[in-house]
Amino acid sequence: MHKELVIRIEVPRGSFLKRELHDGSRVAFVSPLPCPFNYGYILDSSGDDGDPQDAIYFGEACEVGDEVVGRAVGRVLFLDKGERDNKTIVSDTPLSSGQRRALNTFFTLYATGKQLLSIVTFQWGVKS
Repeated sequence: MHKELVIRIEVPRGSFLKRELHDGSRVAFVSPLPCPFNYGYILDSSGDDGDPQDAIYFGEACEVGDEVVGRAVGRVLFLDKGERDNKTIVSDTPLSSGQRRALNTFFTLYATGKQLLSIVTFQWGVKS
């Protein structure tokens, strides 16, 4: 039997704002496209980047701060700035082929966008 996971939603499906509730509820990113699924983190967890483990929740539409329960049904393997930043996929049912394609398309576009953003982002006053 798979363990049920508790997810806190930071980005509701359809939102343009990526919030980080584990880090004082700050807005971390404004997307040019709405997020096609609920996104958040697994409570009482730690990812490879030191932040709580990211999670994609396929279920009913949520609000920022909602806590939902589901089972891990997969994982998105993702690199962010050269470091692993994998996402656990959580749902009460297996993903459909359409949901799998949507995940693949979204994260392909997201990774490309983050690469372009890193090329044009300037950091002033950074110590070497």
